[in-house]
Order: sequence, then C-alpha cells, then structure tokens
Amino acid sequence: MVARINTVAFQGVDVIDVDVQVHLAPGLPAFTIVGLPDKAVAESRERVRSALAAIGLALPPKRITVNLAPADVLKEGSHFDLPIALGLLAAMDVLPADEVAGYSVLGELALDGAVASVAGVLPAAVAATAAERGLICPAATGGEAAWAGDLEVLAAPSLLSLVNHFKGTQVLAPPDPAMAAERNNFLDLRDIRGQETAKRALEVAAAGGHNMRMTGPPGAGKSMLAARLPGILPDMTPTEMLEVSMIQSVAGLLTETGLTRVRPFRDPHQTASTPAMVGGGTRAKPGEISLAHNGVLFLDELPEFPRPVLESLRQPLETGRVSVARVNSHVTYPARFQLIAAMNPCRCGHLSDPGLACSRAPKCATDYQAKLSGPLLDRIDIHIDVPAVEIADLTLPPSAEGTEDVAARVARARQIQTRRYADFGVADAVRCNADVDGALLAEVARPDDAGRTLLTSAAESMRLSARGHNRVLRVARTLADLEESAAINRIHIAEALSYRRLGLHQR
Repeated sequence: MVARINTVAFQGVDVIDVDVQVHLAPGLPAFTIVGLPDKAVAESRERVRSALAAIGLALPPKRITVNLAPADVLKEGSHFDLPIALGLLAAMDVLPADEVAGYSVLGELALDGAVASVAGVLPAAVAATAAERGLICPAATGGEAAWAGDLEVLAAPSLLSLVNHFKGTQVLAPPDPAMAAERNNFLDLRDIRGQETAKRALEVAAAGGHNMRMTGPPGAGKSMLAARLPGILPDMTPTEMLEVSMIQSVAGLLTETGLTRVRPFRDPHQTASTPAMVGGGTRAKPGEISLAHNGVLFLDELPEFPRPVLESLRQPLETGRVSVARVNSHVTYPARFQLIAAMNPCRCGHLSDPGLACSRAPKCATDYQAKLSGPLLDRIDIHIDVPAVEIADLTLPPSAEGTEDVAARVARARQIQTRRYADFGVADAVRCNADVDGALLAEVARPDDAGRTLLTSAAESMRLSARGHNRVLRVARTLADLEESAAINRIHIAEALSYRRLGLHQR
C-alpha cells in the first residue's frame, strides 16, 4: 500500500509542492528515505521511530520506503518529520488516508512525540490556501499560519493530539492570527542636541524612503540619528507586513508573538561576509539586505566593510531584489531596503579639526573615502556632513519637537505618495518617492521654470549623472510632499541639490 501526504520544500521564499509517498512492502525490515534528502531529512527516521513509540505504536516489520517527489529537488530541513509520520500512520491504517490527503503538513517531531516549530510556516500556509488545502503545523506557529487567509489550520502540540483529532476523540481548535504588541518605546529625537540639519535630512529620508549617508567625526551623533529612524517611519501596510513576515518565516526569525507592523532595522557588523549580506551559504538563506526588506539597513563605519560586500549592494539598490546563484541552487529574494550609512571623513576621524587631525591630512581622507566606489555613492540620494557637537549645545534644553511630531509629518507625506501612485495604478511597484523612475518620474516630479533652470545649471556644474539628476528630482518631490505642495519649486530643487555628494576638491 502507498500513502501520500502533501508537504513543501522552499526555494528562497518560493514554495515547491512535495509529495511524500510511503510504501510498506514485505521483506527484511528496513526504513529508507529517498528523493534527494539532506542530512536533517535522513535523520527523520530515528525521530519518527521514537515519536511513534512514544504514543504506543511500533513500526511494522516490513520494508518501508519513503519517496519525496519530485526526486530531483533537494529536500532540506526538519519539517519533513511530521508528514513522514502521518504517511506511515495512514499506510498502517491508523489514520484515514483520504482525510489526511487534504492537508499540507510540516513540523519537526521530538522524541516524545511533541511537534516542534519549524521555519517557513507562513509561505507554506499561503501556498496551501492557493491549492485549496488545509494546513497541519506545530501549535507554536499556528498564529503565524492563520494570517494566510481562509484555510483550515490544525495547529498540533503533539502527534498524539493529531491522531485523536482524526479519530474524533479530540478537537484541535483553530488558532487566532497572532499579532505582536505594538512598540511604543522608540528612541526620541529630543535626546539629540543640535544637529538640526541632520535631523531635517533624516526626516526627508524617512518621508521618501531615500538612501542616506552621514559623514562626520567620532561622537557627532551619526549612530544616534540612525537609531531613531525606526521611530519616525510609518507602519507597514498589510501587504508589506506579509512580505516581511514571509522572509522572516523562511529564515526562522518569526517569533511566536506573531507578525509586527514595525519595519525591520538591520545593522550588521563590518566583518559581515558577502553571503551574510546578500544571502547564500549551503542552503541559500536570505541575507541582511533581504531581512531589511521594507525596512532599514544601517551600515556603520561604511568604508570598513570589505569592498566586495559594498559592491554587492549596487544591484539590489536599483532593482529591489537579489538573485543568489550557487552551484546547487538559484534563488531570488526581495530586497527593497532603505540604506542608511555612517562614516568618518578619514581614518583618524578629525579631518576638519587641525588640532586633532593626523599628519597625513587631507591625503588620508582621499585614501579613506576612495574605498567607496562612485557607482555606489551615486545610488545614495542624500549625503550630509554631521559636524561635532559643541559642548555648549549639550547643556541646552531638549528640542520642542520630538519623534512623534516628525513621525506625524512623515506619515502625511507618505499618505500623499500612496494616493498619488494609486491614481497612476502603480501602487504595488511604487510605494514611495524613492521607487519612482522613468516616464512616471518626469510626470510627478516636474519642477517649475525657476526650478528647472536651477537644476539644469547645477547638473552641468556638479557633473551629475542621469541617475543623480533623477535622484535630485525624487528628493525634491519628497520635500514638496512634506510641505503638502503639489508643485516643485526652486527652493525644493535647491535643498535637494544640497544633499548631493561633493568631492573633497569641491568642498
């Protein structure tokens, strides 16, 4: 007899249907799993054997063959334990095979029969909904699966509870969608004394989703500014929340507290490798840029990152996705993130202070900043200098305007952008001004005559690339949105131009 159970394998955030076929045949007792399983799947035999023994069942003295089809797709992870166990129970006539066949199943088995949580439940639930099947998953991830829509979810704490459910002696209640508690403990912009120009630039970056680079001496407050960006960003939309949660689910980072509307904030260390940043490894897991999807990627001490790591950001910054090509896999992850970078002007960090600068200034600054390529810097919309804070400023009272006030303006600007791009029918592809390009940019970011004259003159004197020219228009559009102005005026163009990068010889 052959029993069949539905489960899934993962290729990036994409789900591949897997047919678990369990065959019991006469012969010498054996338990074989075929279909290109990895080490974790091959070890399922012992976990399944012990879990069945824990509920008072023994494997029949037969030749047991488990085939994971399609056989040419690599099967990775421990979530195959539960479908294999249910397939065995169906083949042994313990469970009704026709009822179990209506579900997608995933879960790891403990030796005592408990069902442990696994990664990827949310994408599996979405795929099960599309296939009009139910989902059997661990109880700890039931709240995650319930977000997938109108599907039957059996969130089982143990293998025995599943058996009892199908036997009719126990009913597994459907789980409720789990939502993490709203965070209201964001760091306040009032904590930062001075740096009004940098605060203004941070607000513009948040309002339009623009990439930003801060350059200044040690202790000027660059990291403090970046840490306060999540507090002024708007909450994610339901679509964005689902996208982020699916990536976190595949990466095994989605906690039992449920989904959250707070945008991701990732700040990897300078020693991060290229696979850690863009994704990869033996099992092609998502990297930092994908974990920062719809959120912020903060790179402190930007020139200290290895050059290949920084250059790997160029394509994702343009396309909003990253393709990880390996010998045994080729996967694509979404990677639409907002890059916030901070750096010192030179290695000693005190280029502008003759009393503290090293003897190699300004050549040390040229060498230090040369670690960053022009094409990478050209993809950053806002470049600002963050000077050292005067000691006298530290004694001043806190600013009257805090995170809540700035967040309210940012939210209004984002609402304007959402309505604008919905009217153009591109709301899915263009969610903020940083995403707009091409003919649409020319339509929504057309400056008045005075602004156009200024931009043309500045583009020639500053030798702006076509990309740089478009990014000035994007920032100007955001500045106008913050003022709730439909027109882009000369003053908006002027401020947007002030945020473009200048070389050391132009300062």
